[in-house]
Amino acid sequence: MATRKKAPAKRTPARKAPPRKAAPGKAGGRPAFKAGKPGGGKKAGRNPERKLPRKYGPRRKTPRSIGREAAQPVQARAPSAPDTVRPVALLVARAGLEKKAEDVTLFDVRGLSSYADYLVIMTADSDRQAGAVADNVDAVMKAAGHTKVAVEGYETGTWIIVDYGDVVAHVMGRTAREFYDLDGLWADAPREKVEG
Repeated sequence: MATRKKAPAKRTPARKAPPRKAAPGKAGGRPAFKAGKPGGGKKAGRNPERKLPRKYGPRRKTPRSIGREAAQPVQARAPSAPDTVRPVALLVARAGLEKKAEDVTLFDVRGLSSYADYLVIMTADSDRQAGAVADNVDAVMKAAGHTKVAVEGYETGTWIIVDYGDVVAHVMGRTAREFYDLDGLWADAPREKVEG
């Protein structure tokens, strides 16, 4: 019995890509770039080392420019033109003097500190007097319409901090004031002694 031979399947010819058109003003299209040379790569015509004009993005920071930026001092807070905080600081200082606080000093820390404009540092003879001074400061400030943000140190009484945002009151025992030396810490700040 004769076997029938299968006819070979017809193959369709592969489509060829249309020839590239030459760019206007250039004959023969884009020039081919070889890999391994500047401007070479998988895609011809791209040069990864080519510098873009400044308008396409910010200038890349070099180590030299980064060091220059780090060397410039950053001021924490610029002093405001009309000083509306000083009367509040004086109110805190006078409230301390009412309860016989000693060595009441006002420190102007604008531009030196990021958390306050004025510090009021005062000395109390005992833990009980420190509590009385802090209580009177709070009462006077509350009557003037100022509310405290935070308070710390009532448990020990050796150093009570009452924070009013732009003004921070430090009621310190004599030993604590000498030991922690806030007066020396803020030596660069303008200061003013307040006396009753």
